[in-house]
Amino acid sequence: MTTSPPFPTMMESTASGFPEVEFGRSSDGFLAARVADTAFAMLPARDGRHYLATGWRIGRPIAEWKHSDFYGHSGELVDEAAFRAKIAENAEHQREARALGRRDIASTANTPWGPSQGATVYAEGVVCHSTAGHGGFHLSAERNRSVHPMLRARDGWYEEDEAWAIVAITFPHLFTSYERRCAERTIRDSWPDAWEAIFGIVLQPGESREKDRRAFETEHAGDWIVVSAIASDQHPAFVEVVATPGGRRGAGTEERRFLVPSDEYRIGRFGFVVDETRRPVYSGPSSFIAWQRGTSP
Repeated sequence: MTTSPPFPTMMESTASGFPEVEFGRSSDGFLAARVADTAFAMLPARDGRHYLATGWRIGRPIAEWKHSDFYGHSGELVDEAAFRAKIAENAEHQREARALGRRDIASTANTPWGPSQGATVYAEGVVCHSTAGHGGFHLSAERNRSVHPMLRARDGWYEEDEAWAIVAITFPHLFTSYERRCAERTIRDSWPDAWEAIFGIVLQPGESREKDRRAFETEHAGDWIVVSAIASDQHPAFVEVVATPGGRRGAGTEERRFLVPSDEYRIGRFGFVVDETRRPVYSGPSSFIAWQRGTSP
């Protein structure tokens, strides 16, 4: 049950008039919203959950939208209130981005990801390029000198998946509030040592994916961690797994097989640790093709 107010069907506009924000229900009955040219929907997932889906320039009224109009997956949604919050966040982001005055330009520059198919100028010497398959920022030599040495790329190129966040925390005034929040999360998750050195803050458990991963690997260095898993044909209620010490891989690494009840097998954030006190080594018939041949996978 949700405690959020019902979705209105009329147009709601921001105080500045941009972007226009519209809420409604699709032809399939799911909650949806339009923020300028961006479309959003609260679509069903497994186990009664929902996720935020995105689309672009759907040229029909919301009441005519369909599930197939959406392609992007932007994370889970707890309820309608969470959906509304995401829409408000995006509207704020679009307003701020427009106020920053970024300029789209034609470009055929060579990038590490292929020829540029267009670029956005954030400021002199700060340009974001798009290519057929990837993209990222390029900083001029002068701009690049402003990047902290622990994060600086010598060639001034910063890819769009994670390294873009380095540009954002270096030049925060060129980014929206939403982008800055995302960038800070990315730096903490991927470069915690640099974050701690730059800001003088020690990240605690749960505040950095990379630090948590290191702690997990240290704690379970001698435990058997699953590296491969398959539903068991011989034992239908179980998952057959192959595990190695600390989850290590490579030639010469010892491997063991175990059977884990299907309803207990949850991979977790960094891997599934086999409890040897409850799960003895399994040496019976295997569902792994390689083990069927008498060799490890």
